Amino acid sequence: MKVTTLYIKNMVCDRCKTAVRQTLQNLGLNTKNVELGIAVIEGQLDEAKLNEIRKALGDIGFELLEDIHQQTVDRIKSVIIELVHYRNNHSTQTLSSCLSSELNADYSALSKLFSENTGTTIERYFILQKIERIKELLSYGELTLSEIAAKMNYSSTAYLSSQFKSVTGMTPSQFKANHSKYRKQLDKI
Repeated sequence: MKVTTLYIKNMVCDRCKTAVRQTLQNLGLNTKNVELGIAVIEGQLDEAKLNEIRKALGDIGFELLEDIHQQTVDRIKSVIIELVHYRNNHSTQTLSSCLSSELNADYSALSKLFSENTGTTIERYFILQKIERIKELLSYGELTLSEIAAKMNYSSTAYLSSQFKSVTGMTPSQFKANHSKYRKQLDKI
């Protein structure tokens, strides 16, 4: 049977996947798979159904991506979010080889496309995601800074602290003292 792949903007967590899956099922669609940024639907969709999907997704804060370049950029973001927030950045691959493998494309082409469409580099986006994850872990107060550095694959606590301060303007300790007002939503990074 034919399938249709939908590329969806603003999916950043497991709740997003659940919300998209439920929305598509409420529209009478049989979803085969839902991942961050992607939903695979059984069958072909006509323009009327696509409009219905656009509206339903828009009502819950998502957007259907139809431009191939935007789909690729969003897929890069989804892979990075998955890597940093759900796999804890533990991979034997480099970021470039991970993205090349996941998207089946040359990293230099991905990097150029990402920079042109977002105004930032893939590496900078990756660092910003790591810093948001570190903020999250600091706010829980369950791990020491050394444990967070190990979990986030930093070579040392000093390197984590240095990168954290260069991005946020404060040390991890300063953040921890006032954490509630400094967290960002993942889709706003």
